[in-house]
Amino acid sequence: MATVNAATWIGSISVLLWGTLALLTKLSGGEIPEFQLMAMTFGIAFLLMGGRWVLAGHTGVRYIRQPPFAWCIGIVGLFGYHFAYFKAMTLAPAVEVSLLAYLWPLLIVLLSALLPDERLRAQSIVGALVALVGCWLLISRNAGGFAWENLPGYLVALACALIWSSYSVLSRLVRTVPTDAVGWFCGVTALLALGCHMLWEETVWPDGLMQWVGVVGLGLGPVGIAFFTWDYGVKHGNIQLLGTLAYSAPLISVVLLILAGYGEATVAVLSASVLIVIGSLIAGRAKQRGSQRQE
Repeated sequence: MATVNAATWIGSISVLLWGTLALLTKLSGGEIPEFQLMAMTFGIAFLLMGGRWVLAGHTGVRYIRQPPFAWCIGIVGLFGYHFAYFKAMTLAPAVEVSLLAYLWPLLIVLLSALLPDERLRAQSIVGALVALVGCWLLISRNAGGFAWENLPGYLVALACALIWSSYSVLSRLVRTVPTDAVGWFCGVTALLALGCHMLWEETVWPDGLMQWVGVVGLGLGPVGIAFFTWDYGVKHGNIQLLGTLAYSAPLISVVLLILAGYGEATVAVLSASVLIVIGSLIAGRAKQRGSQRQE
């Protein structure tokens, strides 16, 4: 149980780091094409893991040899999610896309019931739904409403949610694959993103030190360490609780933007924070009670 708790805490680091995504993207200037930024940040993530390998006294080549299923999960999860997300943004308004894409934490809670030694608890569902309401309340402040002409974008956004939730849950089936292998998944994702950039985008380099700080920060945090800690968390921790805690990421984003002077505190922000915290507490109690009954 102590190991599960530790892994859950490690996985929750990802949520904190994903909460910095909006602020770091703001610092990067917001003018770098999506696939170029993706190639740069995932490249930094690969170099970050490469630094770990160098400190350990090897090149990391040993982690390339993984089951094809693990490679499929890793590449489809990392590259597939971001590709679908960027595509959805071109087909529908950003707010509505975000609302639908952020169904992935709830899907993690639901799909995790299919895993061995896991069962779906009513409190986990309730907790995830309460947190979802808080998340939607936070994101939908500038929503223009759903429209039928944007249906293709909505469907792709839903695919985002399904891809990332499936990646998170299926990673549990390859829990023997070390997290170091995710470094190689990031490297391949960077190359695929670079290919998309060369095909469809024009290169725009960061302008000034602050924009470079934003790009490097993205590569080290929300794209780098976050994916490594998430991999460890979903493989060895309380995956249903992690799914619910993930709804804290947009709240952290808004709070950081407010503190940095890019936003203002509102009733919606306060209400969302209360709902997300309550939902997380409910989900956390669900697993705790289940463990006590087993004892």
